[in-house]
Amino acid sequence: LADGSKITGDLVGKDTYSDLAVVKVSSDKISTVAEFADSNSLTVGEKAIAIGSPLGTEYANSVTEGIVSSLSRTVTMQNDNGETVSTNAIQTDAAINPGNSGGALVNIEGQVIGINSSKISSTSAVAGSAVEGMGFAIPSNDVVEIINQLEKNGKVTRPALGISMVDLSNLSSSATSKLDLPDDVKSGVVVGSVQKGMPADGKLQENDVITEIDGKEITSKTDIQTNLYSHSIGDTIKVTFYRGKDKKTEELKLTKSTEDLSD
Repeated sequence: LADGSKITGDLVGKDTYSDLAVVKVSSDKISTVAEFADSNSLTVGEKAIAIGSPLGTEYANSVTEGIVSSLSRTVTMQNDNGETVSTNAIQTDAAINPGNSGGALVNIEGQVIGINSSKISSTSAVAGSAVEGMGFAIPSNDVVEIINQLEKNGKVTRPALGISMVDLSNLSSSATSKLDLPDDVKSGVVVGSVQKGMPADGKLQENDVITEIDGKEITSKTDIQTNLYSHSIGDTIKVTFYRGKDKKTEELKLTKSTEDLSD
C-alpha cells in the first residue's frame, strides 16, 4: 500500500489475453476507492498521469506526467502464453517503465482512464533507433468490461468463428495463384479449415479469402482477432470474402466462444 504495508489478496479471476486480473483484498486499510472515467470521452492532448512502481519496490508509488498522445491504437505483443495478441490502447508520453504495468493512468481529476500495459523502447524499422515517450494503456471502458466478467464468471468469454487461417501475404506465389483471386486482391486472410458447429460452418469454406469484417479492411489474422474480441457472444458480424474471383458477403452470428474451439 502507499504507506509501505502489505496485505494478502485472493485471486478472483485473470485474463491472459489482456494481462488483467481481479484481486480481492480486505477493506480494513482501504480508505479511498478510485473512480473510472469514460475513456470514450478522452481527447488527444489532455493530461495523463501514470502511477506505478518502475523497476520494483525501490521506486514504488512513482508518478509521471504526460498527455494522451493518441486514441484507439492497435498494439501487438506477446502474452504470458507466448500468443501474439492485439489490443486497443491509449497512447501516452507519460514515462512508463518495467514495473509500471498494471498501474493506473489517470486524468487531471484523478479518475482512472486506463491501465498501463506496455511501451515501445526501440524499433527495427530504422536500425538502431531508440524510442522515447511511447507508452500504452488499456482504456478504462475496456478494463471495466473485463473486470465485470472476471468478477461474475472468473474468466472472460470471447467469440470465435471456428476457422484455421493464414495471412495471404505469407503464402508463396504458387499457392496464391491457385486461389484464383482478382489481380487487385493483394491482402487478406485465407481460410484453411472450418470447424463443424461453429459460426463459420456453412458460411465459409477452405481457400476463401477474408478481406473485410463489418466494412473494415482485414489484412492479417491479428485484424480478425481484434475485430472478434471487440464483440460479445450473440452479436452478428458481416464478413466479406473472395471465393476465387467471386466477391461474397455473409452474416455470421457469434454463438460460440474460444472455449468451443477444437484443439
